[in-house]
Amino acid sequence: MSGTGVDYQRIYERHVGEYDAMVAAEDCDGHLLPALQSIAPLAGAAVLEVGAGTGRVTRLLLNAGAWVVASEPALAMLAVARRHTAQHPAARCALLGADALALPVRTGWADVAIAGWALGHLRSWHAATWRETIARALAELDRALRPGGTLIVIETLGTGEERPRPPSPALAEYYAWLEGEQGMERIAIRTDYRFPDPEAAARATGFFFGGEFATRVLQERWSRIPECTGLWWRRTVADD
Repeated sequence: MSGTGVDYQRIYERHVGEYDAMVAAEDCDGHLLPALQSIAPLAGAAVLEVGAGTGRVTRLLLNAGAWVVASEPALAMLAVARRHTAQHPAARCALLGADALALPVRTGWADVAIAGWALGHLRSWHAATWRETIARALAELDRALRPGGTLIVIETLGTGEERPRPPSPALAEYYAWLEGEQGMERIAIRTDYRFPDPEAAARATGFFFGGEFATRVLQERWSRIPECTGLWWRRTVADD
């Protein structure tokens, strides 16, 4: 995610279709939902999701029986997410055009709060003040949680990697901060992408991960691109 020279904010505004098609190919073995459920039960849970994108994780949560309030600041992405979740009753799925740093949600209502592949961008977009900025986002997620609720942060641990490792020194610093300063535990899973052939894989991922990565996909003849993902989590203090 970091260090590719790709303008992600532009992608989220102007290449929504390509992004949606790419993430639809991720987690081809379906490891993410069981990993989330191993951290916190989702059936019947009230869940806050930030950085919903085009709604891939939102749909997982809804299909698992959660009641979801999801936020996404890129309105083009949010429009696609709304189409993807249109079959769910409005009472079970609310999609908000909002930034993770200022969420228009009430305090203390959520059982689970999830930031999926969102806060890591703040590490580069706010390089000089990333600790304060990400801490503010985490505080907003914590604010929404009821006592005993669970906060989960999902981030990449390497695209094109067979073993989990931070893809850049900046993200390594951020992940160490989550575990040290923020007291979060981590689990790692594989969320590989699967495409019909290497050429399709290179086309689908090159716009997001950069030209060098697309060249590597072709050289490796990857139709299945390895991807490692980390889930960091902690629980809020329950009332006595």
